Amino acid sequence: MIDRYASVARVLAISALLAGCSTLPSSGPVSSQILQAAKDPKLNPIGFSIVPFTPKTLDVLQNETPPLLSTLEKEGPGQGEHGAIGPGDVLAISVFEIGSSLFSGGGLTGGRAAASGAASIEALPPVEVDDQGYIPFPYIGRVFVAGETPTQLAKTIEDQLAAKSQNPQVIVRIMTDLHNSIIVSGDILHPGRQMLTLAHEGLLDIIAMGGGPSHSSEDSVVLLTRHGVTGSIPLRTLETHPEQNIPLMPGDRVQVIYLPRTYTVFGATRVMQTPFNTPVLTLDQAIARIGGPADDRADANAIYLFRYESDEVAQKLGLTPKPGGTPIIYNIDLMNPTNYFLSQKFVMKDKDLIFVSNAKVNKLYKFLTLIGAVTSPAITAAYVAR
Repeated sequence: MIDRYASVARVLAISALLAGCSTLPSSGPVSSQILQAAKDPKLNPIGFSIVPFTPKTLDVLQNETPPLLSTLEKEGPGQGEHGAIGPGDVLAISVFEIGSSLFSGGGLTGGRAAASGAASIEALPPVEVDDQGYIPFPYIGRVFVAGETPTQLAKTIEDQLAAKSQNPQVIVRIMTDLHNSIIVSGDILHPGRQMLTLAHEGLLDIIAMGGGPSHSSEDSVVLLTRHGVTGSIPLRTLETHPEQNIPLMPGDRVQVIYLPRTYTVFGATRVMQTPFNTPVLTLDQAIARIGGPADDRADANAIYLFRYESDEVAQKLGLTPKPGGTPIIYNIDLMNPTNYFLSQKFVMKDKDLIFVSNAKVNKLYKFLTLIGAVTSPAITAAYVAR
């Protein structure tokens, strides 16, 4: 009777072998399948490349230039120079005259001030710059003031009053300075309008004036819009690369966005999305957080990190850059002790994906488990029948 049931078990085993282990469920491809897919255009339509994890690879990544924002400086000022007058500004103008006074009631015919040779100073009512950049001015008419500094405008008015008044002196002061301001919005403690001064405030200055970001700088991105062109840069990069802290210009718009960094894990380990929660997260820390590769089914020789790299990195790795970022898979062999040292210096990036490949023997293990599940009841029944 036992031989009879054993024969049944052998038949079932042979049938399962004929069906092939490939029909068994799996949490992802094995290493050979990933390597094969990279070479097959049908399986690799985006053209990803597999790069081994070596000291040379790490050196390229550590020397990558961060995203640049300073290119926006080439766009030029948003709406003129610092301190310039613009539409919406309210100006306070005072005129100082000697002798015959136009603005204190003496008129062109003189009067007591002219007779005594006394001087007079008259503060004119505040005047707002219209949307076309003009202001009305007594005895002159409409004066175009947009783009001029208070000093330049004072000289313009003095020149036009020279034929009507004796040695006029003009003082111009900006009372309400809407032109020399920017709008700061987003994930910041005190969003709103910030005034620019002749100190030429940079991005970090304006963000600090607004109370700083509501979240950590590592999880904050700064957007700067100038002349319709928008550039972005991580706030942490601004803090560590002073050359990127470019001076702001009138009309610029700054937005701080909270984008928490995460990485994703698939394969023969715990599948999950994990936040960084630290300013810098290295590869060894990222793998340790998920509990590492599963001993019973993972291939420690084949840990893969998926990432879109910049043109700079792609070129240094000998690859052809692709629009929108070059897809690269880094192959990490954790059976090589050297890679444990390298992983301590490999800095993770936002939206990285780690895949722990299944071991080839895992399918055999599953196959034997399946055979055992099928044959065990039959063999148990045989022993009971005895």
